[in-house]
Amino acid sequence: MPVPEMLVVVAVLWFFLVFAGIFEAWRHRKVVSQIPVRIHVNGTRGKTSVTRLIAAGLRGGGKRVCAKTTGSAAAFTDPDGREFSLFRISGANIIEQMRMMKRMAKFKPDIAIVECMALQPHYQSLTERKMVRSTHGVITNARPDHLDVMGPGEEDVALALAGSTPVKGALFTAEQELIKVFQHSCNDRGSKLHQITPQQVAEIDDDILQHFHYSEHAENVALALHVCANLGVNREAALQGMYGLQPEAGAMRILHVEYFRRDIIFVNAFAANDPESTGSIWNKMINSYGEDRTHVALINCRADRPHRSQQMAEAAASWPVADLYLLIGSGTLMFVRKAMKHGLDPNKLVVMENASMVDVTETLFSECGNRALVVGMCNIHGGGEEMARFFQNRATREEEL
Repeated sequence: MPVPEMLVVVAVLWFFLVFAGIFEAWRHRKVVSQIPVRIHVNGTRGKTSVTRLIAAGLRGGGKRVCAKTTGSAAAFTDPDGREFSLFRISGANIIEQMRMMKRMAKFKPDIAIVECMALQPHYQSLTERKMVRSTHGVITNARPDHLDVMGPGEEDVALALAGSTPVKGALFTAEQELIKVFQHSCNDRGSKLHQITPQQVAEIDDDILQHFHYSEHAENVALALHVCANLGVNREAALQGMYGLQPEAGAMRILHVEYFRRDIIFVNAFAANDPESTGSIWNKMINSYGEDRTHVALINCRADRPHRSQQMAEAAASWPVADLYLLIGSGTLMFVRKAMKHGLDPNKLVVMENASMVDVTETLFSECGNRALVVGMCNIHGGGEEMARFFQNRATREEEL
C-alpha cells in the first residue's frame, strides 16, 4: 500500500477511535445522570463493611439503594437487599465500575454505592472523576498498606486515597491523623469535608454493637450513620436497617475445630492485611484464647505484594511472640529476611513456599500439638482462602471476629 493511502487509513482509524471514545464517555455520563445520589467508598481498611452498612442503613430509612462491593468476594446488592456474587472471567479491572453503574441504573435507584477497586493513585482519581462521579465520597481511613503502589509513606497513601474526593460534593472520613490531606483535596475540588470525631465513635457503645449478627467496628458504624443522616435517614431507622445485616462472604471468623483429637481455634484474619489491624487481632486472640495453647501465626505471603510481607514481618517482631511462624504462599523469602533482621527466632520460622494444602496442614498439625491457636494473616488470596475453607468445613462452632 502506498504511503499516502496508508496515512489516510491511519487517519480514518484514528478518527473513529476518537469518535468512539467520545461517544462512550457521553453515553456513560448519561447513565450516571440517571442515579441522583452516588456514593464512592474508599480507604485502607473497612471499605466493604462501610459500603454494606451505608446501604443497609439507607434501606432502613426507605431509600431505594443499589450497592457494589469488592471485598474478599465481590458482590452486587439490589434494592431489596439481596446480594449476588460477581464472577470475573479475566480478573478485576476498573472498567467493571462502568458496567456496574449501567447495571445499577436499570434498577432506577435513589442512591448507588460503589466500593473503590483501584489501587494505583491515578486510577483512583480516574475512577472517581470519569466513572463514578460521586456526589458523596467516603474515605474510611489511611493506613500504611499497598506501599509498593501507593507509598512509600503513610501520607502518600492518604494522597492516593484523596484522588476519590468528589467534585463539588461531600467527603466523609473517620481518619484523624492525616485529615489535612483530605481537607486539602476538598478545598481543591470544592467539596465539604465531614470528619467523624472520636466522640461520635465512642457513642457507638456495646449496647449498639451487640445487636449486630457479627462483630462490627464502632468506627465503621459511626461513619455509616453520619452518611445516612446527611441523606435524610434518622439514626434509629438507619441502625434498625444495619442490625439486619448478615456477615459478608469471606468475613473474618473464629472457628473452633476438633480434628483427630486436636482442639484447634483457627482465626481467619487473612483479610486484615495491614500490620496495625493484624497486630490488634493477634493481641486480642492471644489474650482471649491463647492460654495453654500453642500459638501459631499462619502467614500467607504473595510475591506480588512484597512490601506487605516486609511490613508484616517488621510488625510481627513487636507482637507477643508466637511458638511457630508458618509461611505459605509465594515470596516468603521477603518475610523471612525482614523478620530475622528484626529479631524473630529463625528456629520458629517454617517456610512452605508454594506447598500443597495437604503438606501445609500435615506440617501444621505435627507442629502445633493437641491444643493450638492458629491465626491466618497477611493475604486472603493465593492460599488464604483455601486454608480458611479447610477449617471452615471442619468447624464445630464459629464466632464472628
